[in-house]
Amino acid sequence: MTLMNPMRQLALGLSMLALGGAALAADYPTPQAGQAVLRDFRFHTGEVLPELKVHYQTVGAPTGEPVLVLHGTAGSAASLLTPAFAGELFGAGQPLDAGKYFIILPDAVGAGQSSKPSDGLRTKFPRYNYDDMVLAQYRLVTEVLGLRHLRLVMGNSMGGMHTWIWGVTYPGFMDALAPMASQPTAMSSRNWMLRRLIIDSVRNDPDWQGGQYSSQPKALRVANAFFGIATSGGTLAYQQMAPTRAAADQLLDSRLAAPFTADANDFLYQWESSGDYDPSPGLERIQATLLAINSADDERNPPETGLMDQALKRVPGARLHLIPASTATRGHGTTALAKFYQAPLRQLLQTAPRRP
Repeated sequence: MTLMNPMRQLALGLSMLALGGAALAADYPTPQAGQAVLRDFRFHTGEVLPELKVHYQTVGAPTGEPVLVLHGTAGSAASLLTPAFAGELFGAGQPLDAGKYFIILPDAVGAGQSSKPSDGLRTKFPRYNYDDMVLAQYRLVTEVLGLRHLRLVMGNSMGGMHTWIWGVTYPGFMDALAPMASQPTAMSSRNWMLRRLIIDSVRNDPDWQGGQYSSQPKALRVANAFFGIATSGGTLAYQQMAPTRAAADQLLDSRLAAPFTADANDFLYQWESSGDYDPSPGLERIQATLLAINSADDERNPPETGLMDQALKRVPGARLHLIPASTATRGHGTTALAKFYQAPLRQLLQTAPRRP
């Protein structure tokens, strides 16, 4: 299942314009794929899957310092292996130099090549949430890869929210945290209302047939394009790309015509899984050195609410790197472009104490 979600579209497409060409990105070792099977996986609902598949990729040698990197909603490990992200971070001399670090990129539960509804269970697949997804990542790291400590956990969007959960759930397990395009507060406001709108639009489509469809509901493609434009891309960037009605129509038409092979049940599960996200009660438990990275034009996590500033006061030593909005940023998708935060990420890794 390959869903061209907003984060992946930005990383694969718009970033090329911002970077001036992929040829400038550094080379890094060829990623190695793995497939883990977690036995008797218990979800927060109490449901148990006898076998939960977790697909993952690694970059670098297992002897390196381990780093966990987490993707956004409907993405996968592959969606991070782009010139704009991996090409700016994993190469020699870059912040996550794969000659020094062992980089682990799992496909989240419900996405990529990990277990998901479209594998056959459809709506009988257990209802998972972000806590379940992080538990699967933890079991992958500890039971399959045999690791007892991580140098860094970082992630984009949903991966950023997972990073916050890692910090409050396994506070002594990592030296540093870098949650991006996220905030450690309850899912709410426009962020949730728009998620519910796309969920409802698919579920209310007669073609969905209670999840037992023979062809994908027509609303699925429109819902995906709607959410992407409404919540990611950047106000200034869109104005530059579509300064007239004709240009806006052309851009929208291209989004609607883009290759699209998503599965409706996977889509619904992926977006619904965020509904009870709220790590805020446990922020004082965070022990790792924390650098939050957000963009000033992030449509889903607008800095003007002050929520991030209030939350960071509860985490000793936590810092925020806020990327200024410009025609080169992409709103919620800005952190898919690692050139905007190479320096603060490098500083984090150079200064974060190594915990026992």
